[in-house]
This record gives sequence, structure tokens and C-alpha cells, in this order.
Amino acid sequence: MNGGQIIAKILQKHGVKYLFTLSGGHISPIFVSADQIGIRVIDTRHEVNAVFAADAVSRLTGIPGVATVTAGPGVTNTVTAIKNASLAQSPLILLGGAAATILKGRGSLQDIDQISIMKSACKWSTTIKKVKDIIPTLEKAFRIAQEGVPGPVFVECPIDILYDEALVREWYGAKSHEVPPKNMQERLLRWYINFHANRLFTGKESINFDAPIITPSYPHHNSTDIQSAIKMLKQAQKPIMIIGSGSMMQPSKVKQLAAAVEHLHIPVYLSGMARGLLGKENSLQMRHKRKEAIKGSDLIILAGVPNDFRLDYGNHIGGRKFISINRSKEDLYKNKRPSLAILADPMDFLIELATMYAASCQDWTNHLIKLNEEREANITQQASEVLKGGMNPVSILKELDKEMSDNVILVADGGDFVATAAYTLRPRAPLTWLDPGVFGTLGVGAGFAIGAKLVHPDKEVWIIYGDGSAGYSLMEYDTYRRHNLPIASVIGNDGCWGQIARDQVEILNSECAMNIGQSDYEYIAKAFGGDGCKVSTQGEWKVAIADAKKHLAQGKSYIINALIGKSDFRKGSISV
Repeated sequence: MNGGQIIAKILQKHGVKYLFTLSGGHISPIFVSADQIGIRVIDTRHEVNAVFAADAVSRLTGIPGVATVTAGPGVTNTVTAIKNASLAQSPLILLGGAAATILKGRGSLQDIDQISIMKSACKWSTTIKKVKDIIPTLEKAFRIAQEGVPGPVFVECPIDILYDEALVREWYGAKSHEVPPKNMQERLLRWYINFHANRLFTGKESINFDAPIITPSYPHHNSTDIQSAIKMLKQAQKPIMIIGSGSMMQPSKVKQLAAAVEHLHIPVYLSGMARGLLGKENSLQMRHKRKEAIKGSDLIILAGVPNDFRLDYGNHIGGRKFISINRSKEDLYKNKRPSLAILADPMDFLIELATMYAASCQDWTNHLIKLNEEREANITQQASEVLKGGMNPVSILKELDKEMSDNVILVADGGDFVATAAYTLRPRAPLTWLDPGVFGTLGVGAGFAIGAKLVHPDKEVWIIYGDGSAGYSLMEYDTYRRHNLPIASVIGNDGCWGQIARDQVEILNSECAMNIGQSDYEYIAKAFGGDGCKVSTQGEWKVAIADAKKHLAQGKSYIINALIGKSDFRKGSISV
């Protein structure tokens, strides 16, 4: 059994169903062996999208997604996606190819110091130096990726630990004894090569696949935490909850969390991966005026949410009492010390809290509902505005929300257009909204969509793209075709980097590097066996949505190239 086969078997043991890759000779034994034992291998057109796909699988299943990429540029191409996973607290494993152990540092093809590069982006980075170390290294990788605050792990796999021993020894020249060494230098070199080969393969016969999988550990709350929170809640008349991605680390319990939030009966704002937790419509879920709600509240519960730029570094909360629950000690105390700090999994905490407490604050809830309704009315008014240069983005997104199936996963990839979508599109169920997270990465769309469609083949998957962000991953329409993954994209096309342009033009009075043109993106889907259309009127828009859904049902991908005008909907929204 070669190293690639050993790796594949360990992945299978840990429940890995998909392996994402872009081919490379350094790593061929890994994905070939995975394919041979029934792990579905998805080869993308860029390594970064392989990692984004693995990230989506991690978020939706709780099982670390796995990608394998070739040495050198294959590894460096993944750095953005790996750091995005780190900041989003997604558990995944990246298997990177590397030069042969005997050639490290000698100028071999694509041989660089990958470990130093990946250390700053990963929870743990390591190199496998012997075949017998493959299993314990990967077992540790799976544990570290999931324990505590989840995150990515990088495992470097030198080419000579992956191929058959006989072939590697042939590469080394370690099998040849026909010609005696000519001098002491040759004798020493041959001795060293044989010594290195023996060290590389010694002990591989004794490898054991049967060791039990260690359940990853993470911090847990205690009864005192629960009682302290209940005491504060009983004293509060205007509580709110803000639930974020840090509460969604156990996908198998997401329905329990939704039921707990319903039972607690506290008005709630959902962000990140928590969007959709309570479905499309729920009287407890507030979508707008969060800042005003915080200011009017007398107790805020942050569940998996740090006081970062999204809460103005704690300035939104000010001197108000707040409870924070987080697996991350750093996030728990970021920028502001909580009135009650609970180092624990927010999902577990809220589920247990709901068994012992339910709020009674209907007047407060009604007040927040009224604020929401006022904002919705304002959004509806803005949707009716006629814009120069194309359709109103608010209007078409509200129409899309009406026409979308309830069986849909939304992938958000962009700036201005996608942020507008966050105000108008309502995720239909838990774990049906995927966005990059705090890193704000452009380019996640195709990879996230691939992962989502694999995990939920019965659901429609729609990418909401800005025309800028679409440029990062549209070539993956080829991947959709080859792997039978029908996916629809809406591209909000205003011909510029809208979110940046708005402030740059006003502050710096310059359009430098802002304009990209309203290109015919729909032809990309057609080039790869799908279909698409360009839309410039509201009437065409509704027809295009129906056509996209029809093509998805037929197993074909689709692009709606929506020509939009420049809107002031999010004026002054730049984050710093």
C-alpha cells in the first residue's frame, strides 16, 4: 500500500465524501487512490476554488472538507482561501504536494518553504517525513482542525512518501548494485541514499487504521453560566440576541438551536452562517435597524459574535450590559469586556438555556417589529426609483426573493450588489446562506457553490455575484459541467467596482481603476454547456428567473447577466 492509498483510507475513515483538487504530479497518488475507494474527486480550474469548496462542505456538514493541491504555486494559490477559512473558523484540511524528502532545499521543481508560508494562515502546519507517520499525522490534523475554535490545517506530503516503495527506490537509484562504487565519495553517497530510503519506508508494514477517532474537544459552559445568564435576563425588559457564524459550528444540531431560539422568545438578529436559522419569516427575527435596537436594549446577548468592525468595535453596545458566548477567548473579549463572559460553544449554551428560561417582552418585540416594518417600507420606496444605466438593484433583488424556491441555497460573492442582497433576500432555512465571513473575500462564489451542491444535490444553488467578484471564478462553469453540478448565477452588472467607486469618486474625485465595462457574461455559461441571458428591463428579469429555474431542473447551469444602474442604496457604507 503506497502513501496515497494510506491517505485515502484515512480520509474515508473520517467520513470524507469529497476530495477537491487540481491535478499535479506531486499529488496524483492521493486523488487517484481516493477515487478508487469511492471518494468523489472534484477537480476545479483553480486551486483556490478547491479550498473554497472544501470550506463550504465543512460549514454545511461539520466534517472537515479536504483539498489536495500540487507543490509550489499549487499551494500558494490557496493562501487566500485558507486564511478566509481561518477567520471564518471553518475546519478543513489542505494536503499539499512537495519535493521529495531527499531533494528538499536542493532546487527541485516547485520546491519552496511552504510551511513558513502556511503557518500564519493555519492552526497547524506540518510535514510528513516517513510513510509510517502518515496515519498519526492525519489523525492529529483532523482533531486539531475541529477542536476548540475550528480552523484549517496544512499537511505537506512530499512526493516520495506517496508513491510505491519500489518506484521511489528506483528514482533514488537505491536498488542498483550492479556497478560498484568508484571511490569513497560514491560509496558514501550510495550509503546515504539507501539509509534515507530505509528510513522513509521502515515501519510502514505495521501501520494501523483501527485506532478510534478521538472526539474533538471544545470549551463547555457550566450550570453557573446558565444561572448567571438567567439572572441577568430576568432583570432585563428589552433584551436582544445577535447570533452569528460562531454559533453554527455543529450543523447536526442546527434544528435544535432554531427551536431553542423560538422558545427563548427574545428578538434576534442573525448574521453570517446564522442567516436563515428561523426560516424566511419569523416574528422574532429582526432584519433591520440593529444599531437602533442595541441602543434601545438593556441587555444584549452576543452568541458567536465578536465586537469587531461589524459592531463598531463595541461602540454600538457602549456601556450597556451584554453577555457574550464564544468558543474563542480572543473573540470573547475583543475590544470590550462582557458583563458576563462565557467561554463555550454558543449553540450548546443557547439550547440548554432554552430548557430553563423563556422571555416575556412582547411590547419590546412589537417595537422592534415596527422599526423593521418602517425600514422595509423605505426599502420598497427605494426599489421603485428609476435609475440611469440599468435596472434598480433593490427592485430586482426583491423580485428574486418573491420568485425563489423555498428549496434554495444562496451563495454571496461580491461587494455592493451582494450587500444589497443581504437586505432583500431571505434565506429559507438554516444553513442556506454562505458568505465569506469577516475576511470579506471576493471570489468565494464558485467554490462555495460546488461544495453546497455536492452536500445538497436536491437543492437549487444560486450565486449572487457582483460583476467584479464574478471575474474570479466564472471558469468553474466548466467544473459544473464536468461534474454534473447545475448552478445558477445572478451577476449584478453595473460595469464597475461599485462599492469602492462610490466613496472613491466622492472623496478622491477619481474613477481610476474603477470601471470594468458591462460585458456579456452570459456567454460563459453557454461556452460550457449551460445557458444564460442578458437582462435590462424588469419584465425580462422575471422571465429570466423562470428560465434559470427551468434549466436547473434540466441539469444545466445558467447565468443571468443583469444590467443595473448605479444606486445610492448603500451610500457611505464603506467599512474600515
